[in-house]
Amino acid sequence: MFDLIPFRRGRDNMLSLFDRMEKNFMQDLGFGLPDFRTDIVDKGDKFVLEAELPGFDKKDINISVDDNRLTITAEHSESKEESKDNYIRKERRYGSFARSFDVSNIKTEDIKADYENGVLTLNLPKKDSSPDSRKIDIG
Repeated sequence: MFDLIPFRRGRDNMLSLFDRMEKNFMQDLGFGLPDFRTDIVDKGDKFVLEAELPGFDKKDINISVDDNRLTITAEHSESKEESKDNYIRKERRYGSFARSFDVSNIKTEDIKADYENGVLTLNLPKKDSSPDSRKIDIG
């Protein structure tokens, strides 16, 4: 019927104001970056995972499977230095992402990966979902 909105009556003091200002400032700097975007499509006999990783080289991306968990990590660092006359400029850039997925129903030995135009594509073939059935004789 009506949306309930909490009412805060005079609870703000200087410390909480500074705390919120610091959190907003840190978010604006890029700390706590969101995970990379991932789409997973069910193609019947396999899943196709597409992960957006623009600006990364193939050598920057690592894909591993450990204990029914597929983990994609991407790490990139760049350092650039220019020097002209009395002017010196140094720039550094670093980015790191990691994401894990449950692959308990995937044939992990048959996973194929491709990286093109900033998109990582993984073909994840499904395990046979037909349950093992057998007839049990009554003795």
